[in-house]
Amino acid sequence: MNSSRRPEFASQMALPWIVRLRYGMVVAQIATALVAQYLLQISLPIFLILLVPLIIFSSNLWLAHRTASTDLSDRGRTSSVVMGIFMLDIFCLTALLMLSGGAANPFSVLYLVHITLAAIILKKDQTWFLAGLSILCFGLLFVIYRPVAELEIHIHGSGPNFHLLGMWVSFSVAVLLVALFSAKIAQLLSERESSLLAMQEELSKRDRLASLVTLAAGAAHELSTPLSTIAVVAKELELYASRTATNEAVVDDSQLIRSEVERCRTILRRMSVHGAEPAGEPFEMVSLQTLLDKLKGEFSQPAENQIEFPTTLREQAMLKIPRDAVVQALVALVRNALESSKPGAPVQLGVKLSGGFAQFAITDRGLGMSSETLRRVGEPFFTTKEPGKGMGLGVFLARTLAERLGGQLTFESAEGFGTSVFLEIPVILKAVCV
Repeated sequence: MNSSRRPEFASQMALPWIVRLRYGMVVAQIATALVAQYLLQISLPIFLILLVPLIIFSSNLWLAHRTASTDLSDRGRTSSVVMGIFMLDIFCLTALLMLSGGAANPFSVLYLVHITLAAIILKKDQTWFLAGLSILCFGLLFVIYRPVAELEIHIHGSGPNFHLLGMWVSFSVAVLLVALFSAKIAQLLSERESSLLAMQEELSKRDRLASLVTLAAGAAHELSTPLSTIAVVAKELELYASRTATNEAVVDDSQLIRSEVERCRTILRRMSVHGAEPAGEPFEMVSLQTLLDKLKGEFSQPAENQIEFPTTLREQAMLKIPRDAVVQALVALVRNALESSKPGAPVQLGVKLSGGFAQFAITDRGLGMSSETLRRVGEPFFTTKEPGKGMGLGVFLARTLAERLGGQLTFESAEGFGTSVFLEIPVILKAVCV
């Protein structure tokens, strides 16, 4: 969950309990005042004191109505409402203490309740504001209060009352510690919540990838038969055109059909159960130049002429990688760049080795991507291509491969200025003697 939205979520979850707590506060305050006045015979301004829980009760009726309301239009301000309620409670508690002995009243420790709750469910700045307000209100109790003889702390001689001063200092320290450590605990809970959500998202990606593997295996099985039929018919057509009714154009077309069928079979073998999991491919040592040559072989004319491959490689090294998986990821990214570019416009491919990583940069001069497209690129089945020209899986599989190998796939794009794609994967380097 987004950390900026967590206080709103926590406040909404805690609101019903806050309502119950405040009802309990009203009952407890009234009961305590009556017991002190009539049972313990402590002289108190009972009517003024009972006015405070009445204010809390009235505000709580409004809060309960807001909590039960089905109108969610203002739920985004819940944390601000809770903060306002806590401020009102601090002022009411201060008024009660001023009327019943001030700082000498042992119930002054109840300030800590609001600080603790605020640290758990509110933002940090709101928590620190309430902590400062509580310290200020508690300090006022030393100078503005109605003395109660039974609660006074008697000292001999004149001079400052160091006991009361020590109470204020200890209270301030307690408030700061509660706010600090409770906020830290809340932060740790938030981080744990974020990690759990990230784990759930990763599991969701794995589930989607497993579904794609199953789909690919089924498609490979189903398509093998019609491809075999096409290959047989193309062979017969080639024989007919070369022996019975000589026609070189038909022979060439037949050979092209057969070569394309063989290419489809190669792709289907990669989609089979044995090869559908890219990260399951064994790692092998391959030179950077061999990798680029294999990538170049995946493109036919005129697409090959549009791609600007590195002419000279500064890094002559052997890479230990899942070769075919990396090649197919690059093929998908380069094809996307070709389709995004104008006819004949070049697509640049750059390679850089640094810090145990190989970074492949593919840059086109197309129309670029909007911020919305840039945000969603890499989602499975998301594509901006016309229907029938793409399923939106190439970038998803390339990103999945990069992440599972410990790398990343990133995009830089602006509308009207083209797109740059960076595939970064960790590699094991081995120097080449030249």
